[in-house]
Amino acid sequence: MKSLEKYDLVDLGLRRMLLGDTASDLGHVLENIVYLELLRRGYQVSVGKVGDMEIDFAAFMGSDRRYFQVAASVLDPNTFAREIAPLKSVQDNYPKTILTLDELPMQQDGIAQVNILDFLLEPQD
Repeated sequence: MKSLEKYDLVDLGLRRMLLGDTASDLGHVLENIVYLELLRRGYQVSVGKVGDMEIDFAAFMGSDRRYFQVAASVLDPNTFAREIAPLKSVQDNYPKTILTLDELPMQQDGIAQVNILDFLLEPQD
């Protein structure tokens, strides 16, 4: 897996000022929120690449490693397939999670789908 660069904003108001109010861009706004939350939790965060697929976030803290895909929804089968494919390509046993606004948590091939609000409200050690 390779590491890539991705730029996330601390102040989403700046993004809105520059790009306007683009409601269709909810997925990118959610990615930004998850990125900031992972940093707040103390993770070092990078973007991963497996072949020609991108993993939104690989988060590292000491020996802890986690992989995250972020999407507004994966109820559409094509979107689900696109989001889960990079995580399935990583051949290790670290936790892999798809974070969405969907209310239907599930698990497939060891990859959990978690509601992003539940993720954000998880108690931290």
